[in-house]
Formats: sequence, structure tokens, C-alpha cells
Amino acid sequence: MTPWPYPRWIAHRGAGKLAPENTLAAFRLGAAHGYRMFECDVKLSADSVPFLMHDATLQRTTNGAGTGGDTSWGELSQLDAGSWHSRAFAGEPLASLENAARFCLHNGHLLNIEIKPTPGVERRTGEVVAQHAQRLWAGAAVPPLLTSFQPAALAGARDAVPRLPRGLLLDTLRADWLDAALQLGCVAIVCNHALWNAATVAQAQAAGLRTLSYTVNDEWAAERLVALGTDGIITDRVDLFAPAG
Repeated sequence: MTPWPYPRWIAHRGAGKLAPENTLAAFRLGAAHGYRMFECDVKLSADSVPFLMHDATLQRTTNGAGTGGDTSWGELSQLDAGSWHSRAFAGEPLASLENAARFCLHNGHLLNIEIKPTPGVERRTGEVVAQHAQRLWAGAAVPPLLTSFQPAALAGARDAVPRLPRGLLLDTLRADWLDAALQLGCVAIVCNHALWNAATVAQAQAAGLRTLSYTVNDEWAAERLVALGTDGIITDRVDLFAPAG
């Protein structure tokens, strides 16, 4: 397999649960714990600006309401995305993908962009996110890793910017899991950590694919994945796992 430029340890949504997820505050806290690669969720605003958010709706992680994908970036950028977490983060804004890219590039950090489309715009989201990633990381030594549970989003990213590395996210191992990743031109499979065992790791590696896991918050699970020879561990517990380990 070609050399893998990404570290083993990846901070989930920035700093897991210690800061408001998918914000620059979370990235800063993850970096303060020594992490140099972050995972985040990216979707499109109503005016096609890629921004960081997991849920389709705004209520859980902002003071807004409704569907994020139906809201303009101008409106989204005014929301409070920190108070829901704790008073210490009150007023923290939503981050655009451009904000996240600038933070990572300026500080030498790497990014795993999970393409998280609003239902109904899967392919379009993959296309736009890939196009923005190509522009933002132009000339960078290591590009972002684009991942998604949605094959249509990965197909859109592949067709828009073929050179960007992609990974298929899986919560179950359906019968065609390996073929699906290969048909999408993926370099990695990112799945629920419980799905990896000696056989599935061997199958993925024999096909030339890297093996990553989410969301690993227990020492026993991390030790098992390291022993299996997997390539990446996405964790909320930036306070528990030393990323150089």
C-alpha cells in the first residue's frame, strides 16, 4: 500500500465532548491535548456554503431552529453554537469549512471531512465539498480525507475532484462492503470499531484499503484495534488517549 500520511489518532468533531462539537473551540482544545488531526461533519447552507454541523436540524447544537441546509450562511454565522455545551463556550459561532481549513493549515493540522448531507442533496454536497477542499488545500502537502456514509456523496466528490482521498463510512458490514468502497475509488474504510476483526482487517488490507474506526472511547477497544494493525482511531477522549501513542 502507498504510504499513509495521517496519524493514528483523530479527534472526533474537534475535541469530542469536552467542547462544543464541530467548532474551532473544539479544534483548539483538541490541539491543546496534542492532537494534530480532527474529524468534522460538513454540510451545505441554503446558499451552498460548506459549514460544520452534524445534525440536519439546528436545535441541538445552536440557538437556532429549523434545517441547517435551508438556512443561509449569513444567518447561520450569527448563531450561538456554544451555549448548549456550557457557559464557558457561550457565543462560539458555527465554523465554515473555510474557517476550519485556515485553522488547520496555519497550525499544521490535518482534517477528516465527513460529508454529512442534508437529505436529498447527497451528490451535490459531495461535489461542492470536494471543490472547496481542492481550492482550500491547493498546494498543501497532505489533503483532507473525505468520508461519508452516503455513497452518492462520495461519488459526487470522486467525480468532481478525483485526486482527493476518500473513505467509506460503515455502521454495518453489508455483503458488498468491500466492493462498494472499491467502486467508489476509496483509499479507506471507516467503520464502527466493533466490526473490525482479524478477517475483516485482512480483507481490507488485501484490497489495498486502510482501516479506520469510530468512535473509540475505551482503552480495551483501542488496544484491540492497535493489535489488529488498523490505521486510524477516531475518539472523543482526547483527555484519555495520548495521540502519539
